Amino acid sequence: MIYLIFKRLVQSAFVMLAVAFLAFSLFRFVGDPVSQMTGVETSVEDRERLREDLGLNDPFALQFYRFSTDLLRGDFGYSYRTREPVGEMIAKRLPATLELGTFALVISLIIGIPAGVYTALRPSGVASQAILLTTLVGVSIPTFVIGIMLIFLFGVQLGWLPTFGRSGTTQIGGWSTSFLTLDGWRSLILPALTLGVYQLTLTMRLVRAQMMEVMKTDYIRFAMARGIPTRSLHYKHALANTMVPVITIIGLQFGGVIAFSIVTESVFQWPGMGLLFLESIRFVDIPVMGVYLVVIAFFFVLVNLIVDLLYVAIDPRLRVKEAA
Repeated sequence: MIYLIFKRLVQSAFVMLAVAFLAFSLFRFVGDPVSQMTGVETSVEDRERLREDLGLNDPFALQFYRFSTDLLRGDFGYSYRTREPVGEMIAKRLPATLELGTFALVISLIIGIPAGVYTALRPSGVASQAILLTTLVGVSIPTFVIGIMLIFLFGVQLGWLPTFGRSGTTQIGGWSTSFLTLDGWRSLILPALTLGVYQLTLTMRLVRAQMMEVMKTDYIRFAMARGIPTRSLHYKHALANTMVPVITIIGLQFGGVIAFSIVTESVFQWPGMGLLFLESIRFVDIPVMGVYLVVIAFFFVLVNLIVDLLYVAIDPRLRVKEAA
């Protein structure tokens, strides 16, 4: 297990280095930050002086070395637009994105896993066909359209839920949370539902396919022949083996939810990292864009590492293989 962790950490370090290089390279071509920071009345000399102060005239290799070493030290630099430390800007927006992504993922699991099991055990039922049709329609509609429909129905027509922003937050240490107030939960429901629809569909269909495959295996048929109770057979034996590949998808889903919450945060004006990234693109705020991409990559790498360790913990065959 120690060797596995060490190997994964080395691989993760190379992945993060590659992501940092790509982020730094790509965002050099999104525009000139000096033009966004100055007005038409700024002289050429002042523009060049600002460019020199920001280090934009340095060779590419030197700029990337400075960028990567600063990241290793935890120094994310300063925003070109606001002159605030990028680390503080990310830290302020991170709780909103993490809570939105976590709640959306929980919704997808609570609904998706039971629905997947039900449609696998009753594939020809009317309810199963209705669930499959509903999820097919849900996954076919773009996320921003789902968000607008939910806003129109529950916010405009019924007036039950707020349609934008994050309210009812409570400070716990340095963490801003919406989970401790009713207003916080109400503001979280619509964006979480919007973000969780696609994840719900993916979870349900994966569980359904894996469950139907497991139910055809020889050991399940042998267990049925031995007279094992149906509930135990379905939920203790079949579902347990179904969840092994599902864990991988769930892990990747969480990273995907964090990374692709940009559209949802834009529709609902949710003050998370996705909305910060969109604002940074508008003002060519290269330090914020680069750090955002590195942070998202870090979440993916961290989740993949946890999934790999869960694999070894769940499947004894992998422990034997790693030991060999």
